[in-house]
Amino acid sequence: MKYIIIGLGNFGASLAQKLTEEGNEVIGIDRNMTKVDAYKEKVSHTICMDSTDEFTVTGLPLKDTDIVLVAIGEDQGANIMTTAIIKNIGVKRLISRAINPLHEKVLQAIGVDEIVHPEEETAERWAKKLCLHNVVDSFELNDDYSIIEAKVPADCVGKTVREVGFRKEFNLLVLTIIKKVEVKSNLGKTKIETQIQGVASADNILEPNDILALYGSNKDLQTFLKQKL
Repeated sequence: MKYIIIGLGNFGASLAQKLTEEGNEVIGIDRNMTKVDAYKEKVSHTICMDSTDEFTVTGLPLKDTDIVLVAIGEDQGANIMTTAIIKNIGVKRLISRAINPLHEKVLQAIGVDEIVHPEEETAERWAKKLCLHNVVDSFELNDDYSIIEAKVPADCVGKTVREVGFRKEFNLLVLTIIKKVEVKSNLGKTKIETQIQGVASADNILEPNDILALYGSNKDLQTFLKQKL
């Protein structure tokens, strides 16, 4: 996949490196030449430019990019201006970093597809979410093994855990299944609650909105999710 990461601070640079290591094509952008030079050997491509300059931004290969992520953290004004320019130009998927609740409301008003909170979420978790299809969240146990939360792939819906063959075919463990359940309140209103079903059994039937908690090697997790695109 092709990514553009704007802002090579701690979060942006770490994410750009992780995505590059996963074999993706990444363009890392920052207006600080020192940062651009520091990561030119670690990221597919690095560019020094002012992302608040609309004329300059239009020269980027935005239409051919799968995801653009605005990771600027120190300058909220630059973050908002950059996000607005890219939103106006139009891209397949736009993600932006929020610094505080007010900043997040502004980004929501602009209409970004997703918002990043680096203080709460690591670059490693975001790299998994971006690289692996259907991943909701992840927890890296070490360099080789992870627990991830993933949406049930369409071709697994209606099958049991045994029929999908998580253990036999993919060498993965289904730890639990998280379901969205309609619950009636005391006032008679219906709301949707997230319920964890406990330890998954081989006979559990997978439903469309289920989220699976899967454990396994990063390689096996990647193989499973890519095969289920």
